[in-house]
Amino acid sequence: SAGGGRVETRLSRRRLAVLAVFSCYSLVNAFQWIQYSILSNVFAGFYGVSFTQIDWLSMVYMVAYVPLILPATWLLDARGLRLTALLGAGLNGLGAWLKCASLAPDRYPLTLAAQAVCAVAQVFILGLPSRIASVWFGPTEVSTACAVAVLGNQLGTAIGFLLPPVLVPNTPNDIELMAHNISIMFYGTAIVSTLLFFLTGVVFEEKPKYPPSHSQAVLQTVPPEDYSYKQSIINLFKNIPFVLLLISYGIMTGAFYSVSTLLNQMIVTHYEGEEVNAGRIGLTLVVAGMVGSIICGLWLDYTKTYKQTTLIVYILSFIGLLVFTFTLDLGYLIVVFVTGGVLGFFMTGYLPLGFEFAVEITYPESEGTSSGLLNASAQIFGIVFTLVQGKLTTNYSPRAGNLFLCAWIFVGIILTALIKSDLRRHNVNSGIMNLDVKAVSGD
Repeated sequence: SAGGGRVETRLSRRRLAVLAVFSCYSLVNAFQWIQYSILSNVFAGFYGVSFTQIDWLSMVYMVAYVPLILPATWLLDARGLRLTALLGAGLNGLGAWLKCASLAPDRYPLTLAAQAVCAVAQVFILGLPSRIASVWFGPTEVSTACAVAVLGNQLGTAIGFLLPPVLVPNTPNDIELMAHNISIMFYGTAIVSTLLFFLTGVVFEEKPKYPPSHSQAVLQTVPPEDYSYKQSIINLFKNIPFVLLLISYGIMTGAFYSVSTLLNQMIVTHYEGEEVNAGRIGLTLVVAGMVGSIICGLWLDYTKTYKQTTLIVYILSFIGLLVFTFTLDLGYLIVVFVTGGVLGFFMTGYLPLGFEFAVEITYPESEGTSSGLLNASAQIFGIVFTLVQGKLTTNYSPRAGNLFLCAWIFVGIILTALIKSDLRRHNVNSGIMNLDVKAVSGD
């Protein structure tokens, strides 16, 4: 290593394949999360169960996450990226095949069990975007890579909104036809997820041969025995800016989960028989959010204005939800498409912002641990919000449920404004680069 102890950093060509395969199996996992709730009336009829029992097919993803996230992030830190990725992709495929066995009206418990397996897979998926971005990508592309990895999950939700209503039209008078249509969806998902499991085995490696950035090079020189998972968790909870972000991220993402789960019920309340359009509105919400994610990722790589961007996006999400709430019952579906799109752009655009902001204010703590805690917070808020908003929507109206979320997002704005941002990772990258310039010019 010439130039006064400089560390050689290089970008690996494999990084794009790792990102692509991860994004694809994350997509399938998110598709499996939403495929029931966007057809809640169809599946409630098929299995002969209540809407609340169908909501649980979505909420099981949130419930499984909370107790399992600490063991999962420990596994990521102790056993590494490759094993975690294989577990996520493998369980995703197993859950999909179990669903194929649940194709009869009396097998609701089996479909719930299958969804629980997919929910466990999700625990090994959601914490990986910031780890993959940091370990494989250079300093000028890390936020964009994280946004793309989160994007796979969002795209899965989008396809989960769009495809199921098309593949499984509501045929309450012909249960056999309904079972046949559901089987096409279940078997297709199982085949794709199995293929992706094998691709994960081929493509994923622990880390590239050379570190892609100086901050990674510094982390790789820390001997493993110096790293304590328990100490890392304690450090994160002592970090006040991170704790504030933990709560505000949980509120925003939990609200997004709740809106996604209950969207079919909200739309069908005001627009009877519009299941397919409910799916399309969900699609609009998520696709707009994917555009928001990419723009936010590129903007962060360019400006490094983490706190300012996060706060602005939070405020605009609050305004978006207010507008969506008060225009939902006007009787014009086109208005719901537009307001849903605006809401999605900011709410989903916030997801990678939260991840990257956390990594910046907690460096050199593990990205897997900070992401895992953020996601756990989101799932806890998601469960509470879905249960309360679902109750308010059923007993009163969708407006009552949405106003409940608006109040919470307002609290999130205040918490975000209180975060003091110290960009630790960015300072390491730029600081060591400056040292390198001095070393080279001194040669």
